[in-house]
Amino acid sequence: MSYERRKMPNKGEWAVEAQGLIKNFGDNRAVDGVNLNVRAGSIYGVLGPNGAGKTTTIRMLATLLRADAGSTRIFGHDVVKESQIVRQLIGVTGQYASVDESLSATENLVIFSRLLGLGRAEARKKAVELLEEFDLTEAAKRPLKNFSGGMRRRLDLAASLIAQPPLLFLDEPTTGLDPRTRNQMWETIRRLVKSGSTVLLTTQYLQEADELADRIAVIDHGRVVAEGTVNELKSSVGTSSLQLSIQDPKEIENARQKVEEMLKVRSIVSPEGGKITAPMEDADRVTDLLIAFRQSGIQLAELSVQKPTLDEVFLSITGDNKNESSLDFSKQWEQSGGIKE
Repeated sequence: MSYERRKMPNKGEWAVEAQGLIKNFGDNRAVDGVNLNVRAGSIYGVLGPNGAGKTTTIRMLATLLRADAGSTRIFGHDVVKESQIVRQLIGVTGQYASVDESLSATENLVIFSRLLGLGRAEARKKAVELLEEFDLTEAAKRPLKNFSGGMRRRLDLAASLIAQPPLLFLDEPTTGLDPRTRNQMWETIRRLVKSGSTVLLTTQYLQEADELADRIAVIDHGRVVAEGTVNELKSSVGTSSLQLSIQDPKEIENARQKVEEMLKVRSIVSPEGGKITAPMEDADRVTDLLIAFRQSGIQLAELSVQKPTLDEVFLSITGDNKNESSLDFSKQWEQSGGIKE
């Protein structure tokens, strides 16, 4: 199925050029000199802990919040001086669905279409097309209060595409979705880019950034602390990781503490709660860890060593106790100018 789109910019052009963005909320500096450059026709991921400044940055890029300092251009248009033009070039999907639960899926899309200036017949046609694209045709007349979380997220994304914008901002688009629905959203995002759109997404799911993003920026404490392709960021860590599956889920926290105590590193626990991942900087300490597990009665279901992943990148760059290598990488990245052609 094809849509009547706005003229898409050439892939060699910059979709987003943001320099020195700063935003303060009282005494709190939420965004502290963020620089972002996103090429047209790509998927650009923004990673960071809660409160790192990701959503605030997106809101400034999308003309929803005015920066205290810095500048942004969307396809060459200044977001402050040419905000009306910019708003015709972008679509925004936030962390929480903006649809009306008292209406059906069709009614929501028709209302959004009418607000964007489409005629009655054209609005209904657009609603049918989008419901088909997002696999919601069978639920078209169902009240949204009966929708699952995944269906609501797909409808929210559909609504943001009514005007078929060249640039789409997705702020944690798959938060709270089950793995199957998340994979469906990933496929939808890939199709959008193949058809000419540019996507800038924030996410806390490292696998999501790994699967989708052509380039990634890591934001921490309001600053971009690393930027590059997935492989570039992974190679910056330089160490393998130890992955441990614990038989008894009740022991996971105790096991995590043992890992950090014995290996002298920070670790993460998988969302399912059964696997611990930690950088393996000193292989000799693994033997000590296994002895400590046996003495504590912690039984392993599986142990494996993996090459660097985006998990280690995230931990290395944004962890509270940054090791020397992560500090070196951030310093090298800043000195290089941050943007690699």
